[in-house]
Amino acid sequence: MDTKKITTAVIREMKEQGEPVTMVTAYDVAMARNADEAGIEILLVGDSVGNVMLGYPSTVPVTMDEMIHHTKAVMRANPRALVVGDMPFMSYQADEAEGLRNAGRFLKETGCGAVKLEGGAEIAPLVKKMVTAGIPVCGHIGLTPQSVNTMGGFKVQGRDVAAARKLLADAKALEEAGCFAMVLECVPAALAARVTKELATAVSIGIGGGNGCDGQVLVCNDLLGISDGFTPKFVKKYANLHGQIVDAFRAYSIEVKSRAYPDEEHSFSIDESVLKEL
Repeated sequence: MDTKKITTAVIREMKEQGEPVTMVTAYDVAMARNADEAGIEILLVGDSVGNVMLGYPSTVPVTMDEMIHHTKAVMRANPRALVVGDMPFMSYQADEAEGLRNAGRFLKETGCGAVKLEGGAEIAPLVKKMVTAGIPVCGHIGLTPQSVNTMGGFKVQGRDVAAARKLLADAKALEEAGCFAMVLECVPAALAARVTKELATAVSIGIGGGNGCDGQVLVCNDLLGISDGFTPKFVKKYANLHGQIVDAFRAYSIEVKSRAYPDEEHSFSIDESVLKEL
């Protein structure tokens, strides 16, 4: 495997060369090491940590401190991959100065290489300020989970003319503002492919956006099949670990209760003479 550190420049070069980009969410050092060893180019520390790891009903409750905490953990894996920290709800929407400071926290306190923001043309001025300040930015348009309450649920975006035109305009605005990449979530495949073709330098990364994007992203727990619950249509499970994990816990429980574990192989010995002296 190539050991060259992945940077935003490398990601842009991949687009120029027509090489698809792989992105996976990771929330801890162990998962980051696994994904990095597999050669994944971008590790996204997503605010989906709220649903996946912290038990929140949505991404909305996730705080900056929680995101910093998990991004630090991923960075401790010392990955070759580019690590992107996801800016949580209300860490940048209320005030541009606050948004700029919070983006700076990610780079200063965690050492990650970029941040991700949800939104289109309306956040382009903030994106430009971040990029000017030396903070690489990945955008996120289409279905934006932080805005799910105003969207009326998790729905495919851009299906009518007005919505499709807005998506195209948002993508161009983010690229002009300096985004090196942008996530296209729950966007019809043909529209996502059209957006991708109109982006000169920014890399499109699909999640429910078809295979016409420059790259793809999936949540690590989803693609590994760790959870046994609702699975979005766009998720392909490359493993089904849920059953194996539950079976392993069940086998452990049975052996403990029957005193089959620990056996001699998994125990430490002591000289009999020591016991006699007690």
